[in-house]
Amino acid sequence: MSTSAYSPIPELNRLKEFEEHVEGKSFSDGFELFAYGRVSALGPNPPAEMRARLIPFAQATHSGSFYALWKCDDRTDLAALPVIFCGDEGDLFIAARSLRELFRLLAVDDADDADDVPARDAYVRWLKHTFDLTPAGDPGAEYDAALSEYGRAFCDWWLTFDDEDSIISDLLEEVEDVEGATPHAGEQEG
Repeated sequence: MSTSAYSPIPELNRLKEFEEHVEGKSFSDGFELFAYGRVSALGPNPPAEMRARLIPFAQATHSGSFYALWKCDDRTDLAALPVIFCGDEGDLFIAARSLRELFRLLAVDDADDADDVPARDAYVRWLKHTFDLTPAGDPGAEYDAALSEYGRAFCDWWLTFDDEDSIISDLLEEVEDVEGATPHAGEQEG
């Protein structure tokens, strides 16, 4: 076990301790913590505002995609920040509304990757014991909720770096679809 904290976020520190406890065995396909705040994940010479507001913390896939916390506001509880998936092929999306929600999504059992995640059962037990959380029951609903809450603001923020929406066009389309499917306050579902 490490003697110094991995990050300023207790939830991530506990996950790091769990990851060390299972000695590098995978507990979610492609997921692995890396150096907290590793700016190099953002590519060569990212804008200062991007470096200040995106905090990379984990590999998301085997091919180089990663997760980052998005400092969308001035909240002090960094674990409550939304988690952004930054794909190695340029795709971006809101992965979760918070770290704990991401932890629940990481626990979802995918029969296709069962052999690749030997520590999944240990992770599910750890998640329950440590945070009293269970695997997400409906990952699609979790994704839609995260997109509905943070998608528009994230797209607007991202477009301050890239006025061509080529990188974010798919996410913008999804945001518009979710916004179109969600009844607005005062409207009744039909």
